[in-house]
Amino acid sequence: FNEYVYDPFVRLYKEGKTPNPCALCNKFIKLGALLDFAKANGCEKLATGHYVQVVDGFITCAKDPSKDQSYFLAQVPKEVLKDVIFPLGDKFKKDIKELARGVKVLEEFATQAESSEICFVENTYIEVLNKHYNTNLPGNVVGKDGNIIGRHQGYMHYTIGKRRGFEVFGAHEPHFVIKINAEKNEIVVGTKDDLAQKVVELENVNLFIDEDKFECETKIRYRSPKLEAFVEVDKASKTAKLTLNQNALGVAQGQLCVMYDGDRVIASGFIKN
Repeated sequence: FNEYVYDPFVRLYKEGKTPNPCALCNKFIKLGALLDFAKANGCEKLATGHYVQVVDGFITCAKDPSKDQSYFLAQVPKEVLKDVIFPLGDKFKKDIKELARGVKVLEEFATQAESSEICFVENTYIEVLNKHYNTNLPGNVVGKDGNIIGRHQGYMHYTIGKRRGFEVFGAHEPHFVIKINAEKNEIVVGTKDDLAQKVVELENVNLFIDEDKFECETKIRYRSPKLEAFVEVDKASKTAKLTLNQNALGVAQGQLCVMYDGDRVIASGFIKN
């Protein structure tokens, strides 16, 4: 877990990026090491509580759109899916909780508060990073021209698109983080329009289809809307270039980009640029 999930989480924030540990955990731990353990001990299938479906060998969105986890499973290799069962994928969570109320050992689950936090983050990710680094090293806020226009409280406190928690001298309009320079302990800020991006470069691409050029809908963050895009994949280097039909806002290095054909996941990759 440390090697594949926790350590990369800490390292990417140190590099000024925004990691997605849940995607790595699903790939390397839950449907990686745990599945290997299950098979080594005579199990034919592994069932998990993810809200997702497998249809015709493809990860497919859950019936309950508010709980769909297809985004977080998009890095799992396609060949693994034949060994996994997702019994909650065609159900609504409210129905599962109602069912739990009638089962003695599951009553607590029915009233359990839900959490969307990372499992090893008790309150904020900064508390985790503080165990390894001094995250409170003030630095400069600079404009697109490189001129110093303010101060921040430590670059690891910020992600792309954030608009609060730093000072811009004499500012009367909102400023957004558009770039993080970890080496210089600087954040670059600009207007909301400066967040707009139409071309996205990906690495560690996981393909579910044979084509290396295709049109799709893509999500650059878990809660972001799907945007139409044209994708060109270099299979040898596992990299890809996305050209979006419209601007995306807040494209952050380290985040997972997932490509869909309708409800089916057809590819994913981590944002490089």
